[in-house]
Amino acid sequence: MEIKLQPDKVAEIVARTLEHYDERADAFWEGTRNHDVTQNIQALLQNLEGKAPFTILDFGCGPGRDLRTFAELGHTAIGLDGVERFASMARDHCGCEVWQQDFLKLDLPPGRFDGVFANAALFHVPSQELPRVLRELHATLKPRGVLFSSNPHGNDEEGWNRGRYGAYHRIETWRRYVSSAGFVELEHFYRPDGLPREQQPWLATVWRKAAAPADDAATNAS
Repeated sequence: MEIKLQPDKVAEIVARTLEHYDERADAFWEGTRNHDVTQNIQALLQNLEGKAPFTILDFGCGPGRDLRTFAELGHTAIGLDGVERFASMARDHCGCEVWQQDFLKLDLPPGRFDGVFANAALFHVPSQELPRVLRELHATLKPRGVLFSSNPHGNDEEGWNRGRYGAYHRIETWRRYVSSAGFVELEHFYRPDGLPREQQPWLATVWRKAAAPADDAATNAS
């Protein structure tokens, strides 16, 4: 069930979550820099249409691990993160353009990107704000562009977890949100690969921009 949050609570969620990551930026980088997300990167790239190189938005790029991978593969990669230190680290790490933007105050160019790579990012968006954010990602994609998203899944719990706010959706709930924003599902899988489902906390989904977003996204997903 979607939690109804007042504007001051939403602002607190954003501020505390960004502060959590900002204060732990170096430790986060050391703890994640060697994570292998090749499966996720390939899931996005193999579904893009047209001729490479592609223009890709790494949404929630963190210190720039995957942003650098996309750039080294020859693509035009732009990062976006709300954490000031992450944005600075990503620029230094890979030399790519990185936009510092709060996920809930996005300013994205329309029809710019072939793909959006949202790895371990969108689960920080409160459920009541998610339909709008997904519509904004829909709008920044080119026609038939692709959205990749990987989030920790759950039973639609939402709240604070070790200093960060998160929403942990069932796959059925997540599908309603994203399809209501104008996307068609291409594939989904659980990670890490090769483990029993109870040991796979991450749900990865791949979507194609295919329609105008529905006006009642929030209602349909609640």
